[in-house]
Amino acid sequence: MGDRPSSPARADNGKLSTLPQLHRFITGHNEAGKAIVHSHNDFLWKPYDENQLAFSDIKAHHETLATGNLGLVNPRGTVLRCVDFAPGYACGMHRTQSLDYGIVLEGEVDMVLDSGEVHRMRRGDVAVQWATQHQWVNRSQTEWARMMFVLHDCKPLVVGGESGLPASGN
Repeated sequence: MGDRPSSPARADNGKLSTLPQLHRFITGHNEAGKAIVHSHNDFLWKPYDENQLAFSDIKAHHETLATGNLGLVNPRGTVLRCVDFAPGYACGMHRTQSLDYGIVLEGEVDMVLDSGEVHRMRRGDVAVQWATQHQWVNRSQTEWARMMFVLHDCKPLVVGGESGLPASGN
């Protein structure tokens, strides 16, 4: 088995969260057609909102982001993203034109919906959402929280017979 570094998650600016580092293992094939680990790297973290939020996406996504042609969702594709939420952090209410799976990996996160519903999600809980207005809130004042998201592009949003509702994250 390969070695796994044990360094903590580190944002581009060197700020450390209290959460363990994540590692990605990208598979491929050798010349004999056998499955191999093509690359094994630590996740790279990019801080946002004055270091209260850090995103990490797989390498191919970083390369696409460098072109300036991608928002939160990959048109006609998927995105795998990990997000660290600082203690007390609340992102803005938003929606993406996508079908999303959000899994809590560490800590607790409140999913706040524009209807006013609030649902506390704990480690292992999964939110499945289709282009809904939502917000993520880490109510802990001392602990970081981490979620993993898989975002799948989807058809334009239609709610209550009204089409063309804007996606804020695309």
